[in-house]
Amino acid sequence: MGLFYAMKITRPERKFVKESLSINSWEDIAPYYSNLVDRKIETLEDFQQWLSDQSEIEAILEEDAAWRYIKMTIDTKDENLNKAYTFFVSEIEPKIAPFSNKLNQKINDTEFTESLKDDPAYFIMFRGIQKALELYREENIPLQAELAQESQKFGALSAAQSVEHDNKTLTMQQASLYLKETNESTRKTVFDKIVERRRQDVDAFDDLFDTLLKKRHQIAINAGFENFRDYKLTAMGRFDYSVKDCENFHESVKNVIVPIVKRFQDEKLSKLGKDLFKPWDLDVDPEGRKPLKPFEKGDELLNKTINMFNRVDPYFGDCLSTMKEMSHLDLESKPGKSPGGYNYPLYEIGVPFIFMNAVGSQRDLVTMVHEGGHAVHSFLSRDLPLTGFKSLPSEVAELASMSMELFTMEEWDEFYNDTDEFKRAKKDQLETTLKLLPWIAQVDEFQHWLYVNHSHTSAERKEKWISLCKEYSTGLVDYTNYEDVLANSWQRQLHIFEVPFYYIEYGIAQLGALGMWKNSLENKPETIENYKNALRLAYTRTIPEIYQTAGIEFNFSQQHIQNLADFINDQISKL
Repeated sequence: MGLFYAMKITRPERKFVKESLSINSWEDIAPYYSNLVDRKIETLEDFQQWLSDQSEIEAILEEDAAWRYIKMTIDTKDENLNKAYTFFVSEIEPKIAPFSNKLNQKINDTEFTESLKDDPAYFIMFRGIQKALELYREENIPLQAELAQESQKFGALSAAQSVEHDNKTLTMQQASLYLKETNESTRKTVFDKIVERRRQDVDAFDDLFDTLLKKRHQIAINAGFENFRDYKLTAMGRFDYSVKDCENFHESVKNVIVPIVKRFQDEKLSKLGKDLFKPWDLDVDPEGRKPLKPFEKGDELLNKTINMFNRVDPYFGDCLSTMKEMSHLDLESKPGKSPGGYNYPLYEIGVPFIFMNAVGSQRDLVTMVHEGGHAVHSFLSRDLPLTGFKSLPSEVAELASMSMELFTMEEWDEFYNDTDEFKRAKKDQLETTLKLLPWIAQVDEFQHWLYVNHSHTSAERKEKWISLCKEYSTGLVDYTNYEDVLANSWQRQLHIFEVPFYYIEYGIAQLGALGMWKNSLENKPETIENYKNALRLAYTRTIPEIYQTAGIEFNFSQQHIQNLADFINDQISKL
């Protein structure tokens, strides 16, 4: 085992903003924005210095907001943490917005912009600024502030959910582990408790979404769009693919992937000795083996992941060691903690933060390496000169994380001494990779419908979701007496509430990651080098160019998906 070390990273010296800046009011940062708005730009050097100063204040503010969000999600019960975050999104961000628009206008108007456009990094940044100018509407500022606050209610509602079992209070993540138990009676008992608790919040989630839908639609109308779908895809900077491409992805997944998943499920049903699954059967091992448990506590998860990353590439291990040294991780599930997991980039210090809800499952191991891939991306792009270069499109961000899931598979023996369990974990990963694609496509198609048909009722929403479930499912699950569980299952998807339309990227990036893994089986050192080179680019090239640097295609045609599915099938058969 090689030695790994924490990189000695300190916050870079500030050139424009006071070292002692503490953001307690708008007045603390207003002078910096006034300076940027009023400053004369007479030479190209003036312009580049101005861009550097703007980048510095952006990085500082994004990091300040990030820490407020991180602390709030770690403990949603702490009212002061909630207030600190709410203050930023309701008092600071709305006041920044008009200044950001003025700065964008200043960039757009200066004669020196043209002279930098030959540089692909500046071209891409200026292209995004041009789009932001087109979309900016002053009347949307308060609406966006309200949305930022409202969408956080999803996390608070979810974090408040727990169940009692075996005289213990369990978070939903902890309770879900029982759905892997071999005893069907235990699975059904816990499933019923989870369902009963979720039923209590169905109306609250429905009402919350109705509020978000209405505000989002108004933002789109204000910006001159017919619906929020068209507005949001423009705002997300989807320069490299269209709505039609998304629709083609949906159809390709239905035609290619769903039949493969049905075959997996048929095999599982046969082993279970059942004609149809009950909803509590979906996570159990069909051969009656105990759930995979790769680790006990968060410390073990982290230390073994560092060992594993070091085996793939020593630089990757050093990244996580640095985060450990700086306490930039919070890994274990606990009461009051928001659900899910994320890697939050911190643009000033350049060392991100990983948040997750580990309970000792194989899924947690995958989440850890996934977020670790995002973290490595942050490290590899931290030295780029401008914050704007580091603001990643999700199709690129998720390529980093999903590729890491597959790159590390051969190293999972760090967690599994037993050869059978090691193979089982890898097989589970590959099958899950394919099983996730229909869910991703279904959530994306659902969101297209939600916002194009913005005047729909709650009942129509359920009806649409159920019809999509039929198109994307295998028809092998019996939901008798649990029809409402299926009808409301979209409510568990955080992205629909907090980050609308950020989901198909997982599917697109998954295809890219499979391409990277395929390459790695032929030449791993070269593939890892291509991966690092692609990640260093952050967003200084177009998405297809970044994929090309990684040695893969930016392609989600039916034929391409079929080729990758055939490749995975072949790999699964070897296990």
